[in-house]
Amino acid sequence: MTVLDTRALNRATLARQLLLDHADLPVLDAVTHLCGLQAQEPQEPFVGLWSRLGAFDPADLSKLLIGRSVVRTHLMRRTVHLLAADDVLAWRARHDGMLRGRVLGAYRRELDGVDLDELAAAGLEVMSDGEPRSMGELARALAERWPGPGPRALGEMLVAALIPMVQLPPRGLWRTKAGVRNAPISFWLGRAVDPPAADGSDPVGQELVRRYLAAYGPAATADLRAWSGLTGLPAAVAAIRDELISFRDERGRELLDLPDAPRPDPDTPAPVRFLPAFDNAILGYHDRTRIIDDAHRGLSVAGERVVLLDGRVAATWTVQAGTVAITPLRRFSHADRAAVTEQGRALAAFLSDHDSDRVQITTSPC
Repeated sequence: MTVLDTRALNRATLARQLLLDHADLPVLDAVTHLCGLQAQEPQEPFVGLWSRLGAFDPADLSKLLIGRSVVRTHLMRRTVHLLAADDVLAWRARHDGMLRGRVLGAYRRELDGVDLDELAAAGLEVMSDGEPRSMGELARALAERWPGPGPRALGEMLVAALIPMVQLPPRGLWRTKAGVRNAPISFWLGRAVDPPAADGSDPVGQELVRRYLAAYGPAATADLRAWSGLTGLPAAVAAIRDELISFRDERGRELLDLPDAPRPDPDTPAPVRFLPAFDNAILGYHDRTRIIDDAHRGLSVAGERVVLLDGRVAATWTVQAGTVAITPLRRFSHADRAAVTEQGRALAAFLSDHDSDRVQITTSPC
């Protein structure tokens, strides 16, 4: 079985994640290809798409949110994602058990003894008037009936698990600050989420495997589980096994992939890319060494924005008074500094609507 070293996996990841070359794709097609973008920080997907697309206009994403072609919702790993509406309708029921389980894992004591089906029905009754509500408002509407759990536990269970919800605009629009207002998916999109297959098969799970590999492969089943939060996909993998090919990584793990998916030459040059907080390219794996050193793995869950240099995390970045401030994690050569500065200027211009192209790089560590 062919062994793919870390560099080969890195270049495959960059290609699948649209980070090796700027893609000439409409925004909706990019969101769909990536299986959504993690979006608990509302403005971060704009940077993620700017780094991936050749001519990204943030107004295009805002229009998709307003037009209901793209939505913000809890899905993979119970985190807020920006997803194509069609994918949410197709995938949401497959995630129901995981979403319930993760909320219960956080609030098991508070929700002990609560009939979740009864709670879901009561929540839907409250939301049936068509009025968007915050999580707190919905929880308070039911607090008299369920006083024990407290509003946080009730709200999390209702909004993130029991009732398929979306976060409505203006939340998530470009350069807009707005609180979270939730509405049922069935209200916002005009139809309910697709039910599970009546015959007990798992076509949605199988399609999730294919879509994940198209955007993240080659990858191990542990990576698929880490990305989705789902534990019940081995049967889906087994069902489409004859469609897939296998490799091994340098640790001996089996990696699965689609036969015709891009696997560039490991020596393919990789441009500098600025990634937003919680970017897919890092959080989409259990073993993240293909793109970030183990010593810096904590950055990926701490919400740090990072810079890719030669395809790997080499710095963090922030924006301060219109200046993109970059903190290297290793020594930069003169060529490294020039390449990072050039791309940093472009990012500063994008974020400031061309009012600033200032970049500051702190001293590289020894």
